Amino acid sequence: MSDVLKKIAEIGIVPVVKLDSPDQAVALGKALAAGGLPIAEVTFRTDAAEESIKKLNAELPGLLVGAGTVTTVEQVKRAAAAGAKFIVSPGFNPSVVKYCVDSGLPVTPGVNSPSQIEQGIELGLSVLKFFPAEQSGGLEMLKAFAGPYGSVKYVPTGGISAKNMAEYLAYDKVLAVGGSWMVKPELVSAGKYDEVTRLCREAVMTSLGFALHHLGVNEPDESASLSDARKMSEFFGFALKPWNSSNLVGAGFEFMKKPFLGKNGHIAIGTLSVERAVTYFAGKGVATRPETEKRDASGSLAAVYLNVEIGGFALHLVRARTP
Repeated sequence: MSDVLKKIAEIGIVPVVKLDSPDQAVALGKALAAGGLPIAEVTFRTDAAEESIKKLNAELPGLLVGAGTVTTVEQVKRAAAAGAKFIVSPGFNPSVVKYCVDSGLPVTPGVNSPSQIEQGIELGLSVLKFFPAEQSGGLEMLKAFAGPYGSVKYVPTGGISAKNMAEYLAYDKVLAVGGSWMVKPELVSAGKYDEVTRLCREAVMTSLGFALHHLGVNEPDESASLSDARKMSEFFGFALKPWNSSNLVGAGFEFMKKPFLGKNGHIAIGTLSVERAVTYFAGKGVATRPETEKRDASGSLAAVYLNVEIGGFALHLVRARTP
């Protein structure tokens, strides 16, 4: 997977931007970045696309800018010359895809059928745009694709909104989602960039899905751990489960057999993506403790501690429980 696609995965949301004038580009780009989404897919549905991409690249070098609704090789060439770092097309045009692959330009063509997915695989793609997502069967269709095409990941676009994005992002075959609800043309044309920023921030928090996972309590030794775990179990009827380094009680409590990170223990926060959460905190200047990383069989980050404490408790990011 290219570095650009890895960056898109870390961000998790691709704002699909339609601009009527290049004069709107920089203000909108700043609003996206301020809201925690330093990325824009500028669609070629208007004549302003090419110049808008040029302006964004020149004035906001930290913004990852791509071109969307690209349907011809000629548009790819114009987008690339303007500085587009990735190409998105609504359908699967073999000429467009092959040109991008041969040029080393990341491309996510639109697919919604097994035949189109196989075309993408044949051309060496492992990430495809699922479009129009909701109208093509939504998440259930993606899960059906996963059986025969388990190596492919998707960027669902079309019908994605603040209401359903978390459901898509919780699925491990979804690299990111694309949408325009936070950059509606009427907001841009009215210059309501503060509202764009607010909607972006809201989308970022939804994409992370932060929620309390469990509370870990530091105990001096195994005896104290078991004693307190039994009390919690007896008081509230929660099941007690002995574990390697702790005793677990119910779904929300962990009594450590010896002190670990944090003066008092740790607070585990579930998130839809530990990778995206790490990127989010890095943007706030909060680092992780690399030695605490845990990865699953596929190499994806499943848990890690942040290098901070709150109230004497270390903060532990863990992948959220999903159905």
